[in-house]
Amino acid sequence: MTSSTSISPARIVLTGFMGSGKSTVGPLIARRLGWRFTDVDSVIESEAGTTIAEIFASKGESAFRDLEYATIVRLISAEELVLALGGGAIERDGTRNMLLHSPGTLLVHLEVKLQTTLARCSGTEDVRPVLADQANLAARYQCRLPLYRTAHLNLCTDDLTPEQVAASVLQAAGLEAKQL
Repeated sequence: MTSSTSISPARIVLTGFMGSGKSTVGPLIARRLGWRFTDVDSVIESEAGTTIAEIFASKGESAFRDLEYATIVRLISAEELVLALGGGAIERDGTRNMLLHSPGTLLVHLEVKLQTTLARCSGTEDVRPVLADQANLAARYQCRLPLYRTAHLNLCTDDLTPEQVAASVLQAAGLEAKQL
């Protein structure tokens, strides 16, 4: 685990490749802090009235990334928020730089090996456009990994339970869970 944070954040943003645990760990962190959890992909699907896979198929990845960026910009100003990004959000320079330099934002990379992704996400190819493209999956993983690692906090999650990951993020962020 590596961290470069010393001030308690106003929001925690989770990034990482698919299957890293963002959508599982995010609600655990939010519940422990008494904060709100938001999944960017869920917001996009709700507002677009369609799935991410359908947006990729009908408009292409570039149009989806534009929509994703606009959604993150709109959400990032909220405080007491745990935000889970889609796995590819970090690829766009503007998104990554905004998250790294937005005051009060702690960007956390939940790192997994590609084998872990494949094991955790098996059977979800119909809803995960990147996973369905097996020919380019390893290349995409290798391309994204150094970008993910620019996060304020990097945490290997392969062998941790979601509860252990949540506890590690809270500890590294210097935040204490509320008594439930």
